[in-house]
Amino acid sequence: MVSQILGIIPARFSSSRFPGKPLALLGEKPMIQWVYESASRVFDHLVVATDDERIFGEVEKFGGRALMTSPEHSTGTERCAEASRLYRKQTGKSFSHVVNIQGDEPLIQSEQLSTLTDCLRNPETEIATLIQPMRNHDDLLNPNVVKVVVDRALRALYFSRAPIPFIRDRQDAALGHSHTFYTHIGLYAFHSQVLEEVVHLPASDLERAESLEQLRWLENGYSVQTRVTHLSSMGVDTPEDLEKLRSRI
Repeated sequence: MVSQILGIIPARFSSSRFPGKPLALLGEKPMIQWVYESASRVFDHLVVATDDERIFGEVEKFGGRALMTSPEHSTGTERCAEASRLYRKQTGKSFSHVVNIQGDEPLIQSEQLSTLTDCLRNPETEIATLIQPMRNHDDLLNPNVVKVVVDRALRALYFSRAPIPFIRDRQDAALGHSHTFYTHIGLYAFHSQVLEEVVHLPASDLERAESLEQLRWLENGYSVQTRVTHLSSMGVDTPEDLEKLRSRI
C-alpha cells in the first residue's frame, strides 16, 4: 500500500455516449465499485470525485469514500485537482503525487496501478501513464481506442485516435505484423504541483483536434512517462462496450 499518493476516481453521471456509465451493472456490482475495489488494494487514501448525488450515494453504500465536486469541470483531470484540494483540506494530509484512476476501466488490476506508481520513484517524473501492446488490430481504426507512440525511454511522443505510426508501403492487411502498436490505458499519475499547473493551461490546438487532453500537456512541454503493461484491461465508452465486457467475464 502507498500512503504518500492520493488515488482519485473521477466519475460523472452525464455522458453523451453513455449516460449513467459509473452505475451500470457488471455482474452484481456497479462499474464504479469494480474500479474502487481494485484501487483500494494499492492506495491507503482513495476517493471517488463526482458531481452527482446518485454516484455519491452508491459509493457510500458499498463502503467507499466520495467527494462532491463542481459540475462545471470539462475534464477528469480538473475534477481530480479539485478533489485533491478538498481531500487535503478535510484530512489535513499532503500528498506528493495524485493518481487519476478512470472510472470506466472496471477490469483494471492492482498490479497495473502498482506498475504506474513505480514510475514515481524517479523524482524527475512529471506525469506517468500506462500503455499496452495492441492485441486486436481492428482497434487501429477505432477512434475510441487511443493509440500512442513513444521514444526509446518510453516517453510519450504523441497520442491519437488515428492509427499511428503510419506504415508506409504496407498493405492494410499486413499492418498488424509490421510494427508493435500501443494503445493507451487511461490512468495518470501526476506530481501534485504539476497537476495544479496543467489544469490552468488553456486548451491547445492538438487537444481540440483529437479531443485528447494529454496533448495539451505535451504541447506545453511536460514529459509523460509511460510503462508497458501486458495485463488485460478494457475501457467502457459505450453501452456496446459494456455488453462485450459482460460476455467476456
